Amino acid sequence: MSSTIPTTMKAVVIEGNKPLFKENIPVPKLPKGFMLIKVKAVAGNPTDWKHCEFQLGPQGSVVGCDASGEVVQLGPDVDPREFKVGDHVFSFVHGSSNFCPENGAFGEYVAVDTASTFKASKPLVHATSSTIPSGTVSTWEDTASVPLSFTTAGASLFHHFKLKMEWEPAQPQRDFPVLVWGGATALGQPLIQLMKQINAYSKIIVVASKKHEKKLKAFGADEVFDYHDTDVIEQITSKYNNIQHLYDTVSIPETTHQVYKCAAKNSSARVLQYMFMTTKDIDEKIRRDDVSVAGTLIYCVGEHDVELGGLVFKHDPTYRKIVSQFIKFVQPRLYEGKIKHVDITIYKGGLQEVPRLLKDIQTGKNSGSKLVATL
Repeated sequence: MSSTIPTTMKAVVIEGNKPLFKENIPVPKLPKGFMLIKVKAVAGNPTDWKHCEFQLGPQGSVVGCDASGEVVQLGPDVDPREFKVGDHVFSFVHGSSNFCPENGAFGEYVAVDTASTFKASKPLVHATSSTIPSGTVSTWEDTASVPLSFTTAGASLFHHFKLKMEWEPAQPQRDFPVLVWGGATALGQPLIQLMKQINAYSKIIVVASKKHEKKLKAFGADEVFDYHDTDVIEQITSKYNNIQHLYDTVSIPETTHQVYKCAAKNSSARVLQYMFMTTKDIDEKIRRDDVSVAGTLIYCVGEHDVELGGLVFKHDPTYRKIVSQFIKFVQPRLYEGKIKHVDITIYKGGLQEVPRLLKDIQTGKNSGSKLVATL
């Protein structure tokens, strides 16, 4: 490790079932194909507090997935034509992982995989305000909000549903409507934008709070149903009986069952959710042979199997390849403002603010936005 890079750092780690700010945590080492970045901003995700609360990660492991920062060291086999020391980048890692517990986003340094890293087209700066409205990426804070949710959206579209990475094709790629349940989530918003720009479906049907309707329609939603309505499923199915692709971005058992009920009545359909449910978990009273439930786990982008919650998810080289291709596909559109980051609320106290930030996500204070801590 370079003499200018310390051997220890400040970081947020799992202690008991809580995130805790600590000092003297070892700076992560660099595996093949990784580079070390000095972190400038980090974003919180529900998976972060869940890794702590449900003790999915080892004790003492560094928490956090999303980070932006400056490259300070290249690891073995990093192509210097692609990345160099001094580059401004934003990326994600599997924080609190069993495979590499010392490497998480919520530290002063994090080792990131070049295959899943975005490179800024121009130097990034710190935001000067405490909030940033949805828009074109330009700061450490708004770029930190992008990696995990955007790559998950890309993997959903292009790996699981086999859509084409084609910008604004004349005809819809699938001649049926799609359902996005949880359109205002940090995953739902990029999904809707990408679906619109790649002309993925004949219509984009979204379930979210009505307070987000204007923004979601600007992103590309054709119709927004309010999940607060007790008859929301009946509203959807009475109007659309041919929804063959359904995305549950909330992904709790209740919402996955609700989404399942919206599937096409006279053709096969697939529900994609982001936890560990399968078709066998659907109540047998509504379960159908022609409607399946699948999952995706963006951590499988790595070159190793992922152990999580007592389950083992196999490494998939195709998944990795598609995510890497997607980053190159979407990067220019982010910088041009054709795809926008979500609304952002900034916590100014550095890593020490991360435990409070994660608590705010756990209690739902991130509605329609992403919470970011600046270092």
